[in-house]
Amino acid sequence: MAALIRQRLGECSPAERRVARALLASYPAAGLGTVASLAERAEVSGPTVLRFLSRLGFGGYPEFQRALRDELAERETSPLTAYRAAERTGVPPAGALSRAAASLPDAVAGTLAEVPQGELDAAVRLFADQHLRVTAAGGRFSGLLAHYLVLHLMQVRGNSRLLPATPVERTDMLVDVGRRDLFALFDFRRYEEPTLALAREVTARGARVVLFTDRWLSPIAGLAEVVLPSRVDSPSPYDSFVPTLALVETLVAALMDRLGPVAGKRLKAMEKAQQTYRES
Repeated sequence: MAALIRQRLGECSPAERRVARALLASYPAAGLGTVASLAERAEVSGPTVLRFLSRLGFGGYPEFQRALRDELAERETSPLTAYRAAERTGVPPAGALSRAAASLPDAVAGTLAEVPQGELDAAVRLFADQHLRVTAAGGRFSGLLAHYLVLHLMQVRGNSRLLPATPVERTDMLVDVGRRDLFALFDFRRYEEPTLALAREVTARGARVVLFTDRWLSPIAGLAEVVLPSRVDSPSPYDSFVPTLALVETLVAALMDRLGPVAGKRLKAMEKAQQTYRES
């Protein structure tokens, strides 16, 4: 739903955009109250709220709220609940290779087709700004994606780092965060409170956030300057990060296109430094 709202922002009137921003700023809670409460939050009239929902394709507020509640149920899905749901069907699963072939290519293609071009362009502009210091962070599993992104950024633009895990090192890093900082945060369903707390802290200090998340959108979406959602369809009860990995690699490719010779110069310097290190 939040991804749909972001996609349609460009089509909205100024008043309708206020409704969209009110929803995104407190998503999904803002959509679970009454029409009047949402209109008050957005400082528009009730009919404006309904016109906005009609633009999204909903026949009325009750239909919108049903879709929102269905999405909330999906957001809470865990590997255990997915495993139990598969058990209840009583249908033996196809082989893992068949399931992967049926789900992963479509998930990758769907992710790349659904990412708004404007959001990807905005992310590339931020990462290409070498005045910004990049810090990446994720959760228990998605931290692997943060590390993967940082390793690429180190090679093509420099001034990039992974948020340390130990409290003292993390505190030392965060105490100096300000307007010259860009955070790449990875947060997927069963969203992790420490990542949300980090986003709140750094944006309060003036840092900017690019969020990689799933199609249900992490609560961090309301704080992020750029949101890049991915599908998570998987052959197992675990959500897949394969589509997000494809999105990260697409971002790196677009970043290298934008940086041009700057990226090439950095790569040459990195190769030379590595060669010197090996010979020492």
